[in-house]
Amino acid sequence: MNKILSPLSFTRGPVMKNRFMLAPLTNSQSHEDGVMSEEEFKWLTMRAKGGFGLTMTCASHVQAIGKGFPGQMGVFSDDHLEGLTRLAKEINDQDSISIVQLHHAGMRSPKELIGENPVCPSDNEEFSARALTLDEVKILRDDFISAAKRSEKAGFHGVELHGAHGYIICQFLSDEVNLRDDEYGGDLEGRALLLNEIIDGVRSECSNEFMLGVRLSSERFGIKLSESKKLAQQLMLSNKLDFLDMSLWDCFKEPQEEKFKGKTLLEHFSELKKGNTRLGVAGNIRTPQNAIKAIEHDIDWLMLGRAAILNHNFPKLFEENHEFTPPEIPVTEEYLSQEGLSPKFIAYMSNWGFVEGYDNKMKEALKKA
Repeated sequence: MNKILSPLSFTRGPVMKNRFMLAPLTNSQSHEDGVMSEEEFKWLTMRAKGGFGLTMTCASHVQAIGKGFPGQMGVFSDDHLEGLTRLAKEINDQDSISIVQLHHAGMRSPKELIGENPVCPSDNEEFSARALTLDEVKILRDDFISAAKRSEKAGFHGVELHGAHGYIICQFLSDEVNLRDDEYGGDLEGRALLLNEIIDGVRSECSNEFMLGVRLSSERFGIKLSESKKLAQQLMLSNKLDFLDMSLWDCFKEPQEEKFKGKTLLEHFSELKKGNTRLGVAGNIRTPQNAIKAIEHDIDWLMLGRAAILNHNFPKLFEENHEFTPPEIPVTEEYLSQEGLSPKFIAYMSNWGFVEGYDNKMKEALKKA
């Protein structure tokens, strides 16, 4: 418990007042042009006010063609700067580190959202996605870097590169999806080239104090645990990252691959050498007991998603009583509204069993709103 509530310093950027980070949650409540909505502002700033040491935005796309969800917040245009600047200031004023998660859905961008077939490292029949040309890969790299510069201009302390969950950086990392025969394909070094070039670009183009993190998947989405561990180790020892965010889905479960069973996913990554990089995990940390159990391993911070939806002030509640009991799902719409969720966000969460007695007709109407 004492470790969770203790400050955490990074190579760059401010000191984090505790070990709780807000996960970059999908919520579909911004405007369709990527401009941040009042609902999104309220949702995020409530968590900063609720005591999170670091408040991360939802996945924010770096190209219009990379939009993955209705109502996704964008960071690909200067038109987004006004909202981003207002958001950064309010998070910073709450003594919470402000981070934008930079995202591109790649082949998972729905055609009906982007108006054309999505893009991918290679042609992908399942998603009706076309392969990026070499020039387009380099433009994609540069757009991630430009989005980081725009985030810094808005006043954020840093960015996280979304390299997990089957989105475009993860697609490049996967030997099942990435079948390229140029420098961005082949072995893990080639498949990780895009990610490493983005990292180098952010380090070169942003200030010395600008924070940089990466989110990786441990498995699934065409990712093999052996390669995920190897890449995580390389990134942590590169001295280029401030934090690595391992999205484990469930910290306490064993890997899918038989040869790696016998240890939990959390144990597989906590045993790696970290260098100067702060390592954190996400996945099924829903109660104070889960948090205490996870932090007992050699990790530096915890990322909360569902727990933060149910309690915007989870860190403050934990500080007051590290044995408090969060509410069980499903909860009422009224409860979620009081926790800062907009009607669209509530409609989305109804798909995950969060909402008590949710009316299907209302859900469909809200989806179209």
